[in-house]
Order: sequence, then structure tokens, then C-alpha cells
Amino acid sequence: MPTGGQAVVAALVAAGVDHAFCVPGESFLGLLDALYDSPIRVIATRHEGGAAFMAEAFGQLTRRPAVCMGTRMVGAGNLAIGIHTAHQNSSPMLAMLGQVGTEMRHREAFQEAELAQVFAPVAKWAVEPPRADRLGELTLRAARVALSGRQGPVVMSLREDLLADEAEAFEPPFLTLPRPAPEPGAVRRALALLREARRPVMLLGGGVLAARATDAFVGLAHAEQVPVIAAWRRPDVYPNDDPLFLGHGGLAAPRSLAQRLLEADVLLVVGCRLNEQTTLGYRVPAADARLIHVDLCAENMGGHRTADVPIQADAALFAEALLAGAALEPPPADLLELRRTRNATDRAAFEAQTLPRRGRARTGFLDHQALSATLRDTLPPDAVITTDAGNFGGWPARYLRWRKPGTFLGPTSGGMGYAVPSAIAARLAVPERPAVALVGDGGFLMTGNEVETAVRERAPIVALVYDNNEYGTIRMHQEREHPGRPIATALGPVDFAAIGRALGANGLSIRDEQEFGPALTAALADEKPSVLHLRVDPQQISVASDTA
Repeated sequence: MPTGGQAVVAALVAAGVDHAFCVPGESFLGLLDALYDSPIRVIATRHEGGAAFMAEAFGQLTRRPAVCMGTRMVGAGNLAIGIHTAHQNSSPMLAMLGQVGTEMRHREAFQEAELAQVFAPVAKWAVEPPRADRLGELTLRAARVALSGRQGPVVMSLREDLLADEAEAFEPPFLTLPRPAPEPGAVRRALALLREARRPVMLLGGGVLAARATDAFVGLAHAEQVPVIAAWRRPDVYPNDDPLFLGHGGLAAPRSLAQRLLEADVLLVVGCRLNEQTTLGYRVPAADARLIHVDLCAENMGGHRTADVPIQADAALFAEALLAGAALEPPPADLLELRRTRNATDRAAFEAQTLPRRGRARTGFLDHQALSATLRDTLPPDAVITTDAGNFGGWPARYLRWRKPGTFLGPTSGGMGYAVPSAIAARLAVPERPAVALVGDGGFLMTGNEVETAVRERAPIVALVYDNNEYGTIRMHQEREHPGRPIATALGPVDFAAIGRALGANGLSIRDEQEFGPALTAALADEKPSVLHLRVDPQQISVASDTA
């Protein structure tokens, strides 16, 4: 008879799981022992937060759930930031939490907590199986929930004794998921609205990436001459060098993007929530604009605005249906010419506002715009760029170009410490492609210890540490709200290159901008992870003020 832990692992394998990340704990030894004989690669991390970020990034890139594991409340608490990130990033994840044994439950046993209740608000489902013979069944259901509709994390609280108990032999069925097609009448209404529009805009999000539908939307954009804006933290959803691309939303959006969004008379939103960053603080769509909202989940449609045409559908199937309808009745030539003229003007403005020049860095510091220019010229188009939270990220967001889907990872939640673990996950998920982590000094000291994990697992990431000796984003807000009164944002000097070397990686401090290009090229070619320390000017407080 298999154990409960073996039933869990059989279900994970059936669901396509091939990586698990954890800090090991005695409460889930039965699961770890079952994993020993499985094809799933288990990676020990230096902190549960790193494990959760790795699992989230792996799921976002592959669209298969990865597993993160932690022991009881203390490990689960450390996993929480990554679970919340998976929720807001819509990334499939299975969080396996060791729980105290059945005989110890509800006695405030060692490290006990009601784990399913703790995580229910930030998970698609949180469950504590009651018996060993249901572990396989509920694990397979957990994977189905994580992968279906708007993808996200599922949390399982696994009692220690059930993992060791005998379970029923479990033969998991092949996991299949439906892809809802759009209702034909809704597609016709959407096409009619688009044809009435003089200033339409397509706003594309993570649902397009999950459906692998980028090429279909390139075809649709050109057939109808509708420009494309990428949602917050989704810059790789559409090729940035395409003449119909006008930028991606968020804190570093160029002025031309904001203007075009606010002036749109029809907004076609596909596969994204209308969140605060993407909608410029809920100002988009404009009051008189018409909204077509396509999403796998009906509850995501509209948000703060009721959609004029709500369509519950897979993004790829919607694009195919709309293209087919458009081909039957091509748009009028004068309408296409009107749109083409406006699009060319907006694209020229986007190009002008996203060309890196020289910023306002003082002598002795590296200039953000110059660093971004080197990144733009040096990184190969298939490199996976991961970014942390922090004001340093405004410059890469403004000036870099993403040309292929699956080349960006970033936390829509704004969680610090994301970049290094997610870069490691990228090298494990797509080992043939380079992965570059963009991280501030604050974020690096939260999860930079995972560089040792990268060394041990032979995942040669490149970590670029933008060091301004402060929590720069918060100081930026303080200067705006309470000028001249910064508090709790100043940090001390740290030798990040030395930390990299101490963890087994290459470590190099970049002294001037001319050194950066050759050092980056060498790091990308090296078989060891590398940490490049970039001392940037704390007076360059935001990309907006640097380009004003």
C-alpha cells in the first residue's frame, strides 16, 4: 500500500509538476521521502520566501504548477509573500504546508495554526485533507484549480501523520482543462464596436501570455490598425519593436501612453484585470469610452467599470474568432488610414520618450539611463529579465525592449526580494536562455542569499544590484508628501560584490559606465552566477524626475 506522501507525489507527477522548492521541515518528512523516488527535482533554498518566489516564477514561465513547501506556521509565514505574489500575478502554484499531526490538532501544538484559514484570502483554494485516503484525490483537484480559469496558488495543509499513513492505491487520471470559446454574438458585437472607433486601443495582459496568443494579437492589431498597450508588469506580451506597440502601463509609463489610454474611445482589454497601475489610478477607461473586456473569469471583467461587451473566453480562441470575423468583412480603407496616421504619430512619441540618453547622475555615480542603454544594446532578445520592486526599476521599464513573450518576470504585488529567486527559477525552467535579475540594494539583502542556491544548482544567473544606500521608492513618496523630512529610508554601505564572492559566485564592483558593457557580456557567458554591484546616485530618485 502506498503512503499518503506517495499518493500526493503521484498526483503531482500526473499534473505535470517537475520542480519543488523548500526549506525542509520535520512536519512533511513523509512527503520529502516520497519525492526521493520521484522524477520531481527538489531544490533546497536558503529561505522559504525564496522558495515561494521560485515556484511562482517557474509557474509563470511554464504555465505548469511548481511546488513550494514549508513547515507549519513558521515556514508557511515565510512562504506567504510568494503565495500572495502568485495570486496577484495569476501564476499556478501548489503550496504544500506541513501541519501538526491529527492527535495534536487544536491544542496549540508546536508551531500550530489554522493554515487553510490563514491563506484562504490569497489563494484560489486552501484545504486540509481529513484522511490519508483522500490525499491523492485532493492534490489532483488542487492542481486543477491552480491551472484553471485565472491561474493562481492553491494551499494544502498536510497533517504529518497522514503523509506517513497507508493510503489507497491512487491511479491519477490525465489532467485535462477546458478552453472556453467566445460566444459568436459577443464577438460580432465586439467587432462592430471596434469598427465604430476612431481611437481604439488594445490593452493586453497575462491571459494573453498564458494562452500563448501573442502572434494572434499581432495579426489582429495589424488587420484592424489598433495599437497595443501592455498591462502593468506584462511588457513581453507584445513585441516592443512592432510599430503598433505604444508601451506598457505602470509607474514608468511614458506620457504618450497615458494620453492615448485616456483618449481611447473603445478599449479592448484582453486577459488582464483593470488594476490601479494599468488604469492610471482607475482613470481608464474614460467615462465616455466603450469597454470590451475578454477574460477567462467573469468576475474579472470590468472591475471599476461595467463592460459594454463582456466576453468570457480563452484569449487565443477570442483572437482567432475576431480575426475570422474581420476577414469576412475587411475594415474600410479610410478608417484604416485614419488609424494608421494617428498610430504613427503616437509611435514616434513613444520612441522619443523611451530613447535612453544621459540622465542627471552626479560625478562618482553610475547613471541610470546610461546603464539602461547598455542593457538594451547587450542583452540577447531571448534573455529572461527579472525585476524587483524599487524605484531603480523605472529606468529599465522605460528604456528596455522586450521582443519575445516569456522574457519578463516581475511582481505585480510589488513584493521586494523577487528578482534573484525568480531569475534562478528562469534558469531552471529554460536553461538554454540567460536570466538577469535587476534588484535594488534593499531587495538584494532580502533574498540575495539565494545566490548560493544558484551556485549549488548550477543556475548561472546575473544579478545587477542597483545600490543607492536607501529605500528609494519610499523616500520618493516621502519627498512628494512630506518634502525634506525623510525618515527610516537611509541605509548603510554594503560591498555586494564581496557578498557574491562569499556565496560562491563571481562578484564585481562597476566603477564607471564604460566597464559595465564588457562586464555584463563576460557575466552572461560565464558558467557561474555573477553579482555586479552598480553604485547609482540617490539623487536620481525617479525616472520621471530624471527625464523632466
